[in-house]
Amino acid sequence: MRVFVAVAERQHVTRAAEALNIAQSAASAAVAALEAAHGIKLFNRVGRGIELTEAGQRFLGEARAVLAQAEAAELTLAELGGLVRGVLSVQASQTIASYWLPRHLVAFRRAHPGIEIRLAVGNTAQVAAAVHDGLAELGFVEGAVEDGQLDSTTVATDQLVLVVPPDHPWVTAGAATPALTLQQAAAEGEWVLREPGSGTRSAFEAALAAAGIAPGSLRVALEMPSNEAVRAAVEAGMGATVISASVAVPSLEAGLLHQVPLALPERAFHVLRHRERQPSRAAEALLRLIAAA
Repeated sequence: MRVFVAVAERQHVTRAAEALNIAQSAASAAVAALEAAHGIKLFNRVGRGIELTEAGQRFLGEARAVLAQAEAAELTLAELGGLVRGVLSVQASQTIASYWLPRHLVAFRRAHPGIEIRLAVGNTAQVAAAVHDGLAELGFVEGAVEDGQLDSTTVATDQLVLVVPPDHPWVTAGAATPALTLQQAAAEGEWVLREPGSGTRSAFEAALAAAGIAPGSLRVALEMPSNEAVRAAVEAGMGATVISASVAVPSLEAGLLHQVPLALPERAFHVLRHRERQPSRAAEALLRLIAAA
């Protein structure tokens, strides 16, 4: 088709062949093959020259459009490879999406303004399912994920803290009061927690299990679907909770919550990727940026 367009535009096989850097015989053969394949004459041979037939004139516009579309497709591939244009689908659990990931996405967007980032939010189980099913290329979670199809890599750490309203009995004025233990907190507390499947709750329950405490023994007053809802419920005077320090800081600084000293483990933030899917240039670039930060 490229040969046909070149010949039609120049009305000359030799000049078309020179422009395409091919032999004249190859150009003639290409035109002849196109005509033979469809049983139609595209050129009239007039003397030593050629001219388009009516069919050739009509086909020229279509051929130019097809070649233009092919060039646009090639340009798209080149731009995607060079991070000029494209879409990166990311899903993250609530704590990460609200408090940790945004600054990295902003930095990525500044470095690659042509890449559109589509961010969805869910709990850890939902994020893992999205990456497994190909709905997201990268998933960022704080909970453990058991899925043989997914690779999990640590990208950051986070500290869990125990917080209560300021008038809670665990808020003591004197330093001489014995420190609260995890066993006491579990036995005495009334809890506001995220829903099962969330990374925050899974990390807290893992800490309880490591201390020999059955997570099911907690008195859970409320289960809430977001960190903000958990924080607001505790601020309103309902029990205690364990949440990310990054979630608690604004309320702690405002005096709406009090942090109770309690040894809680750090937890890791992980990025999930499907083992059998080739990562895009955009995904690799985002992970390099996070690693550098």
